[in-house]
Amino acid sequence: MTIADLKPGQTARIQSVDTRLPGVVRLMVLGLVEGADICFKHAAIGGDPLEVSVFGTSISIRKEQARQFQLFGTGAHG
Repeated sequence: MTIADLKPGQTARIQSVDTRLPGVVRLMVLGLVEGADICFKHAAIGGDPLEVSVFGTSISIRKEQARQFQLFGTGAHG
């Protein structure tokens, strides 16, 4: 499962990151790193970009880049 597979309100922990796609390392600098807990907020009209929250900050991420972040299990955001 990747960030791109999350539904609004779901939370997950990043398990691994594939850094081969351009821009992914920049997202890691913003906090999307292995072990970080994220919450999927919502997607723009048309489904791209996606908005996630990490360390209390909202980040917009393209779906293509979101697929580079493998996740552990998901839960409901509370």
